[in-house]
Amino acid sequence: MIIKVQLFASARELAGAGEISLRLKDRATVRDLRTLLLQAVPALGSLTEKAAISVDNEFAADSNVLTEESVIALIPPVSGGGEMT
Repeated sequence: MIIKVQLFASARELAGAGEISLRLKDRATVRDLRTLLLQAVPALGSLTEKAAISVDNEFAADSNVLTEESVIALIPPVSGGGEMT
């Protein structure tokens, strides 16, 4: 199956694109997606492990199974701002 992954913030900058298409086996999981993302876009480096994956607008566990119709986004972690007072 072919899926599209939307990239945001630093992931978009590192990949040089806002969306990438990947070919995954049927019944692939979010874990499989992370592995393939790193192979397909090495510039994403450790970000593939740290980032949240959203499937159909909900944060997904690595065990979630993907379908070709899934809407997928890679959401990098957000670093904090200043001190709270």
